[in-house]
Amino acid sequence: MDIAKYIDHTILKPEATVEDVKKLCKEAKEYNFASVCVNGCYAKLVSTELAGRDTKTCVVVGFPLGAMTKEVKAFETSDAIKNGANEIDMVINVGMLKEKKYDLLKEDIEAVVNAAKGKAIVKVIIETCLLTDEEKVKACEISKEAKADFVKTSTGFSSGGATKDDIVLMRKTVGSDLGVKASGGVRDYKTAMEMINAGASRIGASASIAIVSESK
Repeated sequence: MDIAKYIDHTILKPEATVEDVKKLCKEAKEYNFASVCVNGCYAKLVSTELAGRDTKTCVVVGFPLGAMTKEVKAFETSDAIKNGANEIDMVINVGMLKEKKYDLLKEDIEAVVNAAKGKAIVKVIIETCLLTDEEKVKACEISKEAKADFVKTSTGFSSGGATKDDIVLMRKTVGSDLGVKASGGVRDYKTAMEMINAGASRIGASASIAIVSESK
């Protein structure tokens, strides 16, 4: 199994520079990672660097808090796609979920899904470390209803990352219809394989090369 095909090679830290992003793209081309995941300001750079390659350009939206309006998330999505994004990782409004404002949460996700329709796949970051199991299930159900393509555990910028139990729960909830992305704290091959065996179809990691190296 080629674990590189599961990995979104990621750099989202605020101090990332153009040179850092170019280095990430070079590594992604060398290892054939699934995507390079960046903040929106680097969408054009990454899509240019990856031109002609299978590796996708993945851009985060509403990152990292998810607490902006749906209109802003939709605009961010359209802008990212205009600049070459093929994949969008959006953060839900966690407060809406906590308050059981499920209609508003669905609209939040749908705004991004509609903006991306036919042009990019949408992964919904539910920030599992802030949720009860019941809330995790609800977030996954609503993501499915809103016609997202993936559910994703974490931003990596909150109080915790992916766990095997969360991946099992998310996969059970969405079935085989949606992808499940494990992100946050996946830094070695053993952990990556635990996530994949639990049902993850994509891994978000900045330690991607270490993971691949350990797999050989």
